[in-house]
Amino acid sequence: METEFLPRNPVSIAVDHDNARQFFGRLSLNRDGGVCHTGPMKKERDEGFVVRPFPLSRRLVLDAMHAGSRKHMIHGLVEYDVTEPRRLLREYKERTGESLSFTAFVLHCVGAAVTEDKMIHACRDWRGRLVLFDDVDVNTIIEIELEDRRFPLAYVVRAVNRRSVRDLHDEIRHVQQNPDRSHGEQTLSLMRWYARLPGFVRGLVYRILPLNPHWLKRIGGTASVTAVGMFGEGGGWGIPIPLYTLNLTLGGIATKPGIIDGRIEPREYLSVTLSFDHDIVDGAPGARFGGQLRGLIEGADGLQESA
Repeated sequence: METEFLPRNPVSIAVDHDNARQFFGRLSLNRDGGVCHTGPMKKERDEGFVVRPFPLSRRLVLDAMHAGSRKHMIHGLVEYDVTEPRRLLREYKERTGESLSFTAFVLHCVGAAVTEDKMIHACRDWRGRLVLFDDVDVNTIIEIELEDRRFPLAYVVRAVNRRSVRDLHDEIRHVQQNPDRSHGEQTLSLMRWYARLPGFVRGLVYRILPLNPHWLKRIGGTASVTAVGMFGEGGGWGIPIPLYTLNLTLGGIATKPGIIDGRIEPREYLSVTLSFDHDIVDGAPGARFGGQLRGLIEGADGLQESA
């Protein structure tokens, strides 16, 4: 059956309703006003694919990426020899049966390295001044269930520069086992409402929040550490779109030959991407921070007491 519609111009448009239904399937409005499919399309069945609505939770990620893309970031791809700290962690597990968090160890080292030069995690306020905090609050990622899917939720570990590896380990394990308690229903409800806001309103939030470093620290911390290597095997670097003055992306761990006391030995190397906001941190201070961090990680700082 065909029906003619009369638009504002005198040209008529013929629409084949049967073919339209086969091509578009059944459409409905979801709760945020978007159009989604409520039934399979004939074309989907014929060609072996499905169409699903874009998850609201992904808007949180998109907004963060958009805000990070406006920053002038510099990146350094480095490798740290983690043979000694990994040996201590294995020995601790053999003695106790418990696996100490490698991420907790890295957070401890990052806090100690930032303490040597607090400019590395400085923030600019709305008047262009630099705010240097005493505490190093690190934003890291945990996965939770949101909208029936795994979602990477940011979690801030406070004052890593004043805490032991054991203390950081206990907090990370608690968050992994109780993600809902760590953030609360009020926080998750706020995230759901935020995701339903218009795009320009959400963009204003990311423009206004960094203007007050104290707000930023309270909500998101002062630095970021992301461990993407836990989801794969072997070496490799990740290139992030970061939001902070200091960002670390932990890649994979690979076994490679290394020279120790003139001998070639198999060593374990961690791939690390160091990212700095070039508006605040120049290459030389960034390189010094990387060297300081190398000494702490390769020397297994803090593990002797905890492991």
